Amino acid sequence: MTLRLGNLEIATPVVLAPMAGITNAAYRRLCAEQGAGLYVCEMITSRGLVEGDQHTKDMLVFDELETVRSVQLYGTDPVYVGKATEILCAEYGVAHIDLNFGCPVPKVTRKGGGGALPWKRNLLGEILRHAVAAAESYGVPVTMKTRKGIDADHLTFLDAGRIAEESGAAAVALHGRTVSQAYSGVADWDAIGELKASVTSIPVLGNGDIWEAADALRMVEQTGVDGVVVGRGCLGRPWLFRDLAAAFAAASRAEPVETPPLPTLGEVAAMMRRHAELLCQHMGEERGCKEFRKHVTWYLKGFSAGGAMRRDLGLVKTLADIDVLLADLDPDEPFPASELGAPRGRQGSPREKVVLPEGWLDDTDGVGCVIAEDTVSGG
Repeated sequence: MTLRLGNLEIATPVVLAPMAGITNAAYRRLCAEQGAGLYVCEMITSRGLVEGDQHTKDMLVFDELETVRSVQLYGTDPVYVGKATEILCAEYGVAHIDLNFGCPVPKVTRKGGGGALPWKRNLLGEILRHAVAAAESYGVPVTMKTRKGIDADHLTFLDAGRIAEESGAAAVALHGRTVSQAYSGVADWDAIGELKASVTSIPVLGNGDIWEAADALRMVEQTGVDGVVVGRGCLGRPWLFRDLAAAFAAASRAEPVETPPLPTLGEVAAMMRRHAELLCQHMGEERGCKEFRKHVTWYLKGFSAGGAMRRDLGLVKTLADIDVLLADLDPDEPFPASELGAPRGRQGSPREKVVLPEGWLDDTDGVGCVIAEDTVSGG
């Protein structure tokens, strides 16, 4: 089973979802070493790129072995999105662009962006058409990711799928939650299946609650989607992409799916060391170690490593510090079975009200409205 996005073919139908502060070049390389798939750069803003914001440009760093450069682009102005798409294709050699219409963060939705934007159907179409037109001469596919809607009373996903088809998008991915749910509750896979049944000319990808490889296969079987998008499930578990590649390969051959053995704590420690090494290669030792600290809790979740060990790993400043501490972990400790299938990363609670621009829900047009898009990228 492969995934085709325009003229781009992905050997395994798995996409790493962009996560702010997580999916930098080092982490994408680490995940790619585990299994085939498409690994998307952190979200950048179209205006930031067009206006030359340095932080935005600093985020557009790719590993030397990253042969398929993939970027998620955020924007609310069709002209800016088109110009940013042109820059990504012409100056950065990007081979795939994903448009973000699913972010639930209030600082994004209050300006009509992310998961709020699909409510404005005509504006959504204009943005997609500008991006597709700019990427077309480079042969770069443009996809979009969205959510079910703003809340249960303002659903947009079926219209968004139709508009994606009509606008020339190469695929549409659906996170089975509304903006008001954020990351709480359970993803609605039935909605993903409904979108797949509605969208027939381009691939549909499913996102939400894929914690193990078996979840991905179950989503495909239940909804009929053409591929899956993995986000929080890989936090502290980059080997999930190894499991996904093995599972999809077996399924494509109609063979029984045998999940690879779970890693021992020693194998997890080796993964942690590799992650830190890649971060230091890309960012320098001081900054790389600082970035590494945020991953410690995810890697050690469920293991018996004590509070002092976790605290010390959260303060490391050099690779030598990391080596000393990792050497004290019990290499034979088995992976905690209690963590299998368990949610990872942020969950939070549903929001009573989504923050939107004044009068945003009054109509579903949006063309010509002035939205102050952020210049600076990142979540």
